[in-house]
Amino acid sequence: MQQNSCFLILSLSLLFLPFIFSDARKDALTGGWTPIKNIKDPHVSEIAEFAIDEYNKQSKGNLKLEEVVKGKTQVVSGINYTLVLQVKDETVDNSYEAVVWEKAWLKFRKLTSFTLVKG
Repeated sequence: MQQNSCFLILSLSLLFLPFIFSDARKDALTGGWTPIKNIKDPHVSEIAEFAIDEYNKQSKGNLKLEEVVKGKTQVVSGINYTLVLQVKDETVDNSYEAVVWEKAWLKFRKLTSFTLVKG
């Protein structure tokens, strides 16, 4: 009898195991956002510089990157990066949120959003 109980518990555990971890997998598979753990990573800095350069080209601005404050990524057809950037325009410091879509295997990047963070 005890052997049957152990087998039943093991079977039920294996049956429900995918449901226990489904939330974490679902976020990664369906385009959920994941915080960037190392915002000092050189690739993150490269994405931030790209965002500033593109914004300056489009708006004829003169923003300079001070630092990446925080960020997150989203797996899509490539990777979306949402970065909060501390920037300087002449003598004024502001924070902006930049969204960059990257397909590294195609050497493709596009600035999809660049907005002033209020507050």
